[in-house]
Amino acid sequence: MGVPLSDTARRLLDEKTYVVVTTVNPDGSPHSTVLWIKRDGDDVIFSTITSRRKARNLRRDPRASVSFYDPAEPYVYATVNGTVTMTTDGGRELIDELSMKYNNRPYPEEPPEHIRVVCRLTPTSVLGR
Repeated sequence: MGVPLSDTARRLLDEKTYVVVTTVNPDGSPHSTVLWIKRDGDDVIFSTITSRRKARNLRRDPRASVSFYDPAEPYVYATVNGTVTMTTDGGRELIDELSMKYNNRPYPEEPPEHIRVVCRLTPTSVLGR
């Protein structure tokens, strides 16, 4: 069980806030990517494809960080650190849901070799204001 999200983090995750997800590369350096996101309780949910660097990094080392801020007030921000679990169950459904949230339309069809995963980050710490 993780730590609870702040009210600010919950509000921003429920809006169309873009986030930066950072994972750990094999050499220990950070790998950061801008993503769509949603919240499930206090967990942070995002989608990726199994062949992408972030998915490969998370299979090897499940630690990740998600940072985001309020576009109307850039000094209102949150960083959520935690560990990620991944499953292919619901992968396509999640990317469609996120696409509807951010673009108001389903996500385009993908080649069959693109295997979608649901990434669930359970917070171990929440920073911000």
